[in-house]
This record gives sequence, structure tokens and C-alpha cells, in this order.
Amino acid sequence: MGEKRKFSESIQKFGRTLLLPIGVLAPVGMILGISGALVQAYMIERFSFLGNENVNAILVSIRTIASVIFDNIPLLFAMGVAYGMSKKDKGIAVFASVTGYLTLIITMNVWLTLTGKMANPEVMTQVGQINVLGIQTMNISAAGGIITGLVASWATDKFYNLELPTAFAFFSGKKSVPIITIGVMVSIGLLLPFIWEVFVGLLMRLSVVFLSVMGPFFTAAGERLFIPFGLHHVWNALFRFTEAGGSYVIDGNTFVGVVPAMNEVLFNQGPNSEYWTLMPELTRFMAQQQMLVTLFLFPAIALAMYHTARKENKIEVKSMLITMVLTAMLGNVTEPLEFTFVFIAPLLFVVYAAIVGIGAVLMSLANVAIGYIRGTIFDFAIFGLLYERTNWIFLVLIGSAMAVLTYFIFKWAIVKYDIKTPGREEAQNLDNTLIREKRYGEIADIVVKALGGKNNIDNVENCITRLRIDVKDVNVIDKNLLEKSGCTGFFFPAAKHIHIVYGPQVEFVRNAVDQELA
Repeated sequence: MGEKRKFSESIQKFGRTLLLPIGVLAPVGMILGISGALVQAYMIERFSFLGNENVNAILVSIRTIASVIFDNIPLLFAMGVAYGMSKKDKGIAVFASVTGYLTLIITMNVWLTLTGKMANPEVMTQVGQINVLGIQTMNISAAGGIITGLVASWATDKFYNLELPTAFAFFSGKKSVPIITIGVMVSIGLLLPFIWEVFVGLLMRLSVVFLSVMGPFFTAAGERLFIPFGLHHVWNALFRFTEAGGSYVIDGNTFVGVVPAMNEVLFNQGPNSEYWTLMPELTRFMAQQQMLVTLFLFPAIALAMYHTARKENKIEVKSMLITMVLTAMLGNVTEPLEFTFVFIAPLLFVVYAAIVGIGAVLMSLANVAIGYIRGTIFDFAIFGLLYERTNWIFLVLIGSAMAVLTYFIFKWAIVKYDIKTPGREEAQNLDNTLIREKRYGEIADIVVKALGGKNNIDNVENCITRLRIDVKDVNVIDKNLLEKSGCTGFFFPAAKHIHIVYGPQVEFVRNAVDQELA
């Protein structure tokens, strides 16, 4: 059981590491989306000032700068995974990941050259090759970065304090980490081409499920179900950046995964392109699923919770629920509201996930084609209303219908089974004054004391909304005191691991906790 628990904790930690590169991709994607949309011919026809030479040059420049991030997604994943997974020295781990990734792509370049499989640049994407950082290599997409990041973090934790004989002492300690990483990545770079075809074959089989009519149900419902375990980023990355999401040939170039293909169609080809017909096929796995949640289901769930709250608690509950809904609508952060019922009513959460999945299938059948990744109201306005042929009206119609259904299901379930959603307890602790007033120092002081003091805390991390803390002894945790820290909830996904939910301000709470522990 101990090994099983450690494996589970490692998987959860790996899921958290994907947040850093994904967190960068989201805002840059918004910039890329806006600039890419505004330089399209059809947009210039609508708004003539966009055709101004200076305005157009600025927008094209912004798009070019933003696109460099998406052109190097594997490198971002390499650095993000190395940073998140390493325990000893995150700085040297990131450095080693960069050297390791460069080694990987050039080693595969050498393999292609020696085996005579190097393709002409004009047709390289059609045979699974790509140009990365000026090096033509195998297109292993984000997987190459993830593998490199894992190797770099392993090398850091194992060899950061390595002692060598006096003659080689200069290469001891931290200097040995990137050297060892380079050596390991050379071996992987030579072995990977042999196993990659088998791996791609397995993912292609999985893509049969994802790309079927019911594919959106599995991707959308699966994402919701993985959120409580912090594994939804792993699930999303599977079909967004690998062959599980399909391979798409556009203008003679092959794009692996949903995101690269959608980037090409959305930002380069445009609605007047013949490839725009691919958009409903691509977007059915992306932002429109999240928009269904943030713009329609969340208001319905919050309304059901408000109407079922005790009368004396409704004023405070109303304020909290509005904040949670707006956080999702404006910031695409859904955990605060979902965590109010997922752990006290898991079956209701499963029903909620199924509703999201059904809605995703219905939108797919209606050919809704709203990109991008995030599900905010801004994304809806830009990628739904401003782009042509997105069939956004069906998102509104389907979302509204699913919202009504969700409201009545939640209201019935809360009352029928007396689910203690916000406002239904006789004594409610809904005071979020500390977090609202940004009194992070006081929050940190409470958290450290509630968790049994500095000596009981092993490790502190955070994701987008939660503190994730390893403790030595859970029995000494003062839950009543922890509730006074302004959190919206906490739970124990593992025996000695606690998640404390603070919402988007969690990073500032984490920094304050780090200072308190120091």
C-alpha cells in the first residue's frame, strides 16, 4: 500500500507540474488569438482601421512574438516538469532540462541522418519530422519535453551533491547534473525512434475513442472527474498535444494533437480557408466545453445552492457564490465552486460531470466551433462572436437548456439528501475577510499553526487554487483553526497530504507560508 500511495502522490505531483507551462500558454494564447483574429482579411473588412499599415504591422509583430511560445511547447514542458518534480535544486534542474532537451533533438537529428531517414524540409512534417530551434528532428511534440523534464529532475535529486575523485572534483555536485542529463538524453535520443512508432500506434488506438461521436463526452466528463485529484492537466495534455487527439494534415504539413492543428487553422488559415471545416472537429475538445461550465452550469449550480441555503446565511452565501461564479467566468478557475460539493456529494459530482459530457456531445453534433483553450467570457466574445461560422448560438441554446436541467437536479439533490453545501450548516464559517483583504501574512500564520507548526510541515507547493502540503502527522492538524484562515475548503487526497483551497490568490498565500516557515 505504501508503494501504491507513493506512486499516486507522484502522479498527482506530475499533474501539478503541467500547470506552469499551461499557465504560460493560456494568456499568450489569448494574445495570439486576439492579434491573429484582427489581422484576418474578413476582420479587416468589418473594421477598416485594422487595415492601416501601422496598426497591421503592430498586430502582426505581436502575433509573431506570441507564436514563438507555441512553436517551442516541448521546451516549456521540459522546464516546467523539471521545476515541478525536482525537490533539491529547482534552478539546476531547469538548466539541466534545457541542455537535455537540446541534446535530445540533436541526437534524433543525428539518428535520422545516419539511418538515411532525414526528409526534405518541404515534406518533413508529412513523415513525422519537424524543425525545432533550427534543428530538423523527430516530431515527438510535448512528450519529448516531458521526458526530458523527468530525467532532469531525477538527475538533480540524485546527483546534486555527487562527490567525484579529486582529479574530477571540478565536475562534482551541481555541475554533474546537466552532464549526467546530457548523457542520459543521448541514450534516450538513440532509443526513442525505435519505440516511438509503437507508442504512436497505441495513442492512435486511443484516438479512435476520442475522435468518435462520443469522444467529447469522455474528454469533457473525464476532465471534471480528474479535477479533485489534480490529474486533469495530464488528461487534457493527452489529447491536446499527442497522437491521442489525432493527426491533421493542413497545407501539406502534419500537426499532432488538437492544439497545434487548431493554432494553424485559427491563427494562420482563417475562416476563408478550406481547412476551416476542421474547426468543429478540433474545438469540440477545447474551450467550448469549458464555456458550457463557466458561463452556464456554474450560475445554475450557484443559484441552486443559494435557494437551498438557510435564510440567515443567504446574505453571506450570496456574496461568496457570486465571487466563485465570476472567478470562473473571468478567470477560468472552477475549483472553488466545485470543491464546495465534490467531497461531500461525490455522486452528485459524477452526475455533474456527465451533464458536462452530454452537453459537449450536443455541441459537437451542432457543429459549434468556438476555439481556444480557456472558457472565459472574453474567449467567448473573441473566438465565438467575432469569428465567422462558429455556430455560437447553439452554445447559448444548449448551455441554457443544460443550465436549467442542472439547477433542478442540484436543488432536488441538495434538499433530498440534505447535502451541506454553503449556507446549509447551522453555524457557517464563510468569513473570507482575510483573503479578501489580502492579509496573507495573517493567513500564513494561521495555516502554519493549524498544521501543527513548522516541524510538522515537510513540503509546501501550490497549483492554481490550492495549497498542497505534505505533513508528518495529520492527527495534530487543527481543522477548526484552519477554517479561520479564509479558505473555502480543505481535504486529504493522501494519508499525509492536505489540499487547502484559497482560489486565484493562492500563490500569494504560498509565498507568505514560505516566509513564515523560513
